[in-house]
Amino acid sequence: MKTAGARSAAAIALFLFMSLAEHGDAGAAEEAAKAFTLTPDEYGMVLKTPDGRTVFRYMTKKPADSELTANSVCCFYPVNTPSGERVVDFAPSDHRHHRGIFLAWHSMTGKEKADFWGWGEWAPTKDRVIQNRSVKLVESDASHAVLEVRNDWLVEERPMIHELLKVDARETKGAYVIDLDYRLTPTEDVTLDRTAFGGFCVKARKEGKGVYESPSGEVKLPDPHYLKPETDWPAADWYDYTIRLDSGKTVGIAVLDHPSNPPTTWHNLAPIAMVNPCIVAPGSVKLTRDTPLRLRYRLVIHDGPKVFELLKELSDKWQGE
Repeated sequence: MKTAGARSAAAIALFLFMSLAEHGDAGAAEEAAKAFTLTPDEYGMVLKTPDGRTVFRYMTKKPADSELTANSVCCFYPVNTPSGERVVDFAPSDHRHHRGIFLAWHSMTGKEKADFWGWGEWAPTKDRVIQNRSVKLVESDASHAVLEVRNDWLVEERPMIHELLKVDARETKGAYVIDLDYRLTPTEDVTLDRTAFGGFCVKARKEGKGVYESPSGEVKLPDPHYLKPETDWPAADWYDYTIRLDSGKTVGIAVLDHPSNPPTTWHNLAPIAMVNPCIVAPGSVKLTRDTPLRLRYRLVIHDGPKVFELLKELSDKWQGE
């Protein structure tokens, strides 16, 4: 029998509904049924709003017919806007190792070198994989849901890093807001080597016309070079990537940096529709055994192009949290 912690929110809500209804508390029963739910599918765990719209899937298994070349999955895909439009890609033709929204680096040095990103140019990818251990719904009501994700970053089946990810998702003012709180605990001293890209990455949809914005307005900087960290875009509280799709619909996704994160520049690359706040572009980052590295990002997934004021409001709040 599954434990209560492993049951889906839908099953728990149904249990509460029936229990409350049985005791004559129909109003309370109705409220119990109005909650975000987390349910399994073939490839991971799917978070849905109380009215049944998919916010995202946390993906833990590679589809058999996938062209993904990375060993690891452990990503958010699909990720949808409130209207149901997907905003990210999985194993796109130009970069088969990219996967939705994910966290990894392609050059890490511990007892051995490791590439968990999937590029394979600067460090080995063989026998390097991020393995999911669990995805749990720990809190849910009509306004938000909190998930706990645990992954191990394995080198030849030996954990190099234990990952704990807390996900807080809600809908506000016509957008999904998803707060991500990563705690990466190394089992040995590890250096995240200096590179131009890597870390937290959003691989947005490439079709249509995309525009980057920051708190200063539309960004028209040159594309950064993948071998030159000094060409990355400057630090900013947030960058947004809005896409006018070929269908005519406009959608977008913003990444909000947190002031507690290490110094960050951004490898935002228009030709591949990428948003990448990179903590290793300013310099290598050293992790000490058993001491967690904490990284925090806020995602804002939206329909339509006019979200500047919303992003300013959410960023101002995020800076103080």
